[in-house]
Amino acid sequence: MVRVRVASGEQAAIDAASAVLRAGGVVAYPTDTLYGLAVDPRRDDAVRKLFAIKGRAAAAALPLIAASPEQASLAGNIGPAEWRLATRFWPGALSLVVPARDPVSRRALGGGTTVAVRVPDHAVARALAAGLGFAITATSANLSGHPPTASPDEVAAALGERLDLLLDGGEAPGGPPSTIVDMRSGRPSLVRAGAIPFDRVLRSVE
Repeated sequence: MVRVRVASGEQAAIDAASAVLRAGGVVAYPTDTLYGLAVDPRRDDAVRKLFAIKGRAAAAALPLIAASPEQASLAGNIGPAEWRLATRFWPGALSLVVPARDPVSRRALGGGTTVAVRVPDHAVARALAAGLGFAITATSANLSGHPPTASPDEVAAALGERLDLLLDGGEAPGGPPSTIVDMRSGRPSLVRAGAIPFDRVLRSVE
C-alpha cells in the first residue's frame, strides 16, 4: 500500500490517486464524515476487488459520492423531488436513492436498480471524484462487520496491504455516516439514519 499525505488543493496527490482508480485499484480517502473506499463504479473488476477487500456481501449495494450535482446525475437519474433536497443539503451528508444509470456496474448495485449518491462537504473527496471524471464508491474503509473509522492510521492497520493507496488527509470529522433518503414515492423515506436528522429533511419539503 502506498500512503500519500494530502491537503485541500494538493493536486499531485489527487492525480496519483485518480490514476490508481483508472487502473482498477482501490483508494482509501477522507470524507466529511468517515474514511471511505473508492473504486471506479463502472468497472466490474474494481467493484469485485472492493467487495473482496471488505468481505462485503454481494447483495449490499455500494453508495457513491460525486464532485458536483451534475456529476452525480451521470450516475443516477435525479428527479425534481431529489433535486430539491440536493439543492438544500449538498454538499453535505445526505445520500439520495435514485435509479442508477447504465455506466454504473450492476455489481455495484447489489442486484438492484438504484444507487445512493451524494456530494460530500469535503474538498479532497470531491477532488478525487473530479479527478476520475465520474462518481466514486463511498463505502466505509473497514472490514464488513467492524466499526468504520475517521482515522487514517486505523484504516492502514485494518486494511493495510489490501489497499493500493491511502490518501491520508488526517483525521476525518467523524460522527455518524451520511443519512440515506429515498424520495421515489414523492415523500422522503428514511433508509438509514445518519449525520443529518431526518426531521430536517422532512421540514425541507414541507
